[in-house]
Amino acid sequence: MKKIRVLLAGGGTGGHIFPLIAVAQELKRQSDGLGLFLDMRYFGSAYEYAREIVENDIEFVPAISSKLRRYWSPLNLIDAFKFLLSLSQLLWKIFWFMPDVIFSKGGPGALAVILIGRFYRIPVVIHESDSISGLTNKISGILAKKIFLAFSSAGKYFSSGGGSAFGGKNKDIEVVGNPVRESLFRQASSLSFNGEEMIIQAKKGFGLDINIPIILVLGGSQGAEPLNSFIMENLESLVENFQVIHQVGNRNYDEYKKEFEFVAKEWTDTEKDRYIFRPFFSSGGGSSSGGDILADALLAADIVVARAGAGTIFEIAAFGKPSILIPLPESANDHQNGNARFYNQTGAAIVIQQGNLLESLFLKELGDLINDKNLLKKMSDAAKSFYRPDAAKIIARHLLTYVS
Repeated sequence: MKKIRVLLAGGGTGGHIFPLIAVAQELKRQSDGLGLFLDMRYFGSAYEYAREIVENDIEFVPAISSKLRRYWSPLNLIDAFKFLLSLSQLLWKIFWFMPDVIFSKGGPGALAVILIGRFYRIPVVIHESDSISGLTNKISGILAKKIFLAFSSAGKYFSSGGGSAFGGKNKDIEVVGNPVRESLFRQASSLSFNGEEMIIQAKKGFGLDINIPIILVLGGSQGAEPLNSFIMENLESLVENFQVIHQVGNRNYDEYKKEFEFVAKEWTDTEKDRYIFRPFFSSGGGSSSGGDILADALLAADIVVARAGAGTIFEIAAFGKPSILIPLPESANDHQNGNARFYNQTGAAIVIQQGNLLESLFLKELGDLINDKNLLKKMSDAAKSFYRPDAAKIIARHLLTYVS
């Protein structure tokens, strides 16, 4: 039986890990169909997501991670030392694995993997999720044989540069969208067959009234403190007219729960029933449909309020949900603003800058959207058109061409 060894690398956040898992799931499916023995390993520091990695038949290989910064910080000295340690560590770890191909999502820790991989002349394939490329992927793109993009606007960061030893100016670039996990992809794909029934079931699964509009608030895998604070401050106004499902984030959950209990101590049971908050919507484990809990939340939502991370945008688009995006102002290279602008131009989303996030403006936008069925339909159609369902399939098919 032929064998292929695939090394996966990324920054260790949900925005890196979940697309990697989506590609890994597709790699497994395609390799089984071709009769290939697949050996996948993730090299990096993703301890928070180690369980998800291992559960998807990927061996987790811990490696020191360091962050590249474009500004002065005392931490740069520490990270420079960590980067050298990482190179030394990976020199041996990669030697003993010696993969046929490296697939990187970029982010802290991935660059050391790429450099050692190229030292051993291992082919490198990368994927850039954002509309504005990060520094790791800009450097990795010079060394990569193939570059996949989620947003076409990111192509300008890879279309030139690099010496002839690394492939020259004519890079192999392909826009495929952002890979979405199989559990989400499967339920999103089913919407065209029995969408109305699935939506009603998801709303009932959360114990919500199917006749009252539902707002889903997503702050990313770590949550978003300014977004959480805004929701908490305006919760009474929100539950007067809407029902709210809110992903608070693991890091913020305990403190948020205490604050909510204080704020809602005089609420009626009806008001409390209109607000559901969870630390994180993970795969399985309590989904009413037997699938992904995030999928159920997206199915139930009439409008999604979220940050503008690439993973979040493509997951919203997969379910064809109108959205209000609030980009993270401090995102690296201001990539969330870039993502939000690009997605807004499709007509699928409204963008509110965090500095303009005021109760009157926010509630007006929500009210105007909910009351304009034609606009909601147009935004939903635009989201569905933006989504590219074959991203994981295309990337996996390419990676399997490196069978030794």
